[in-house]
Amino acid sequence: MSSHVHISLSPQDHLELTNLTTKGSAKARTITRAQILLLADRSQGERRTHKSIAQGLRCTTNRVGTVVRRYAQEGLHSALYERPRTGAPPKIDGVTEAQLVVLACSEPPEGRKRWTIRLLADQLVELGHLDSVGRMTVQRALKHNQIKPWRVKSWCVAKPSAKFVAKMEDVLNVYARPYDPRFPVVCLDEASKELHGTPRKGMPVAPGQAAREDYEYTRNGTANIFLAVEPLAGKRSVRVTDQRANVDFAKELRRLVEVEYRHAEKVVLVTDNLSTHSVNALYETFEPEVARRVARRVEWHDTPEHASWLNIAEIELAALATQCLIRRIGSRDDLERQVTAWQDSRNRQRSRVVWHFRTEDARIKLRRLYPTFHAP
Repeated sequence: MSSHVHISLSPQDHLELTNLTTKGSAKARTITRAQILLLADRSQGERRTHKSIAQGLRCTTNRVGTVVRRYAQEGLHSALYERPRTGAPPKIDGVTEAQLVVLACSEPPEGRKRWTIRLLADQLVELGHLDSVGRMTVQRALKHNQIKPWRVKSWCVAKPSAKFVAKMEDVLNVYARPYDPRFPVVCLDEASKELHGTPRKGMPVAPGQAAREDYEYTRNGTANIFLAVEPLAGKRSVRVTDQRANVDFAKELRRLVEVEYRHAEKVVLVTDNLSTHSVNALYETFEPEVARRVARRVEWHDTPEHASWLNIAEIELAALATQCLIRRIGSRDDLERQVTAWQDSRNRQRSRVVWHFRTEDARIKLRRLYPTFHAP
């Protein structure tokens, strides 16, 4: 571009460009064009060449010349913003866009986990829908249809079932009960934690520098974490074990009934459908008299299959993972110390879980899971 094209910004244009670059709310390319105009402004006494401006902003000299020329010939708006494209028809018309949507919603080709922009563009050409197409064109069409085939969410899909609905409404009715210390509602669940040690010492946080740890770690086995939470009382109990077998669950259940809630008449227990969560575990672990004594003081409520989200203990486990466990912990002793400190802190704060989802909501929002009712 001609290097002899020079501009002098008006005070109003200079103020508008300064505000544009300061606020940073515009697109990156627009901000870059504004910076080019400010640096090329001769009214401020500076006499920079297009080459020096391009080097300072890390762009091409041609780009600087184009922006300066557009300002000189067409004004500020033309220099800052894209011109509307006219003339050639769009690469992807309505029919081709519909074919792209169908393709993006289908299974990816063999050997690929998911569709990508490049794969979709190549497939449109291979199928003969277009002679050629760029990735940006495909991306704009997908964005217009709100499709992101490269993203996959893990989701638990339940089937309509009277059994599912019955268990779900049973648990929801338990959560709707008022607080009664004689019959505390307790939710129980467990999670595993891999124990990873760090052989090389890391570096702590410093001004302008994130904490750093070596990518190498040692495997020190796994540990199991039982978590019981009483949502209405803001009380939780966390215990670390070596595994999650029937014996471990039975011992944890006995501890809850005869130690944590020894003054309660019955513990209203909510668990998921894990095979160890049953009365059988008590009889495999204790004498029949002890097993029956513990079982009599438990009012058991199971969540439906594929609906462990109904167990409030899952919410508390997520808080434990986010606040405490997302880091390397090298030994079981250290794990016990850390989760105990987390438990005591949460209990001092009496952090409660307020459950808002009721049976009436389920009958509306999850009506697709309810079986069709046939009147006699």
